[in-house]
Amino acid sequence: MSKVTCDISISADGYGAGPGQRLEAPLGEGGDRLHRWVFEQPEANAEAIEKITSAGAYIMGRNMFGPGRGAWDLDWNGWWGEEPPYHAPVFVLTHHPRETVVMKGGTTFTFVTGGIERALAQARKAAGDEDVAIAGGVRTVNQYLAAGLIDELRLHVAPVVLGAGERLFEGTGDLRLKPAEVSRTDLVMHLTYRIVR
Repeated sequence: MSKVTCDISISADGYGAGPGQRLEAPLGEGGDRLHRWVFEQPEANAEAIEKITSAGAYIMGRNMFGPGRGAWDLDWNGWWGEEPPYHAPVFVLTHHPRETVVMKGGTTFTFVTGGIERALAQARKAAGDEDVAIAGGVRTVNQYLAAGLIDELRLHVAPVVLGAGERLFEGTGDLRLKPAEVSRTDLVMHLTYRIVR
């Protein structure tokens, strides 16, 4: 049976983005260091990367899609260029309607104004028997954790201390996590937990 997963890179002090997120620094000050393991050690972390990119559909918050707030800049189609890495349907949480954006490589961005449960229902339908991944950002992940809608949480902990920014687990309540897998390289510790309900 398919499940709802979440992969998120965080600092050792629990931040998934640094302070001061903006167009020039999408992950905030120092936040790019959380993802060094993906770009500098792709072969050593191939199994973790494969799990991230194997979902049948993805859900993300508007901040992960782009820096804008309010009305859409219709020329903006995400941070990733013409061929985003998802190659699957992506559902973007927003308060502002927008037509679906079709990109190269099979990625489509559908903008959902009906909240996290509606986005999940649409993503499950699109994914069929495959998993649905909550892609981020931190606020979106926290909302899904608080609602009890994530089955498997895969943390990628970078040996970095950010000190401020967007912290994972804020407002999520008392979660029961069952350790499932651990692996590491010198740039990251991969921790997989199952959410116990």
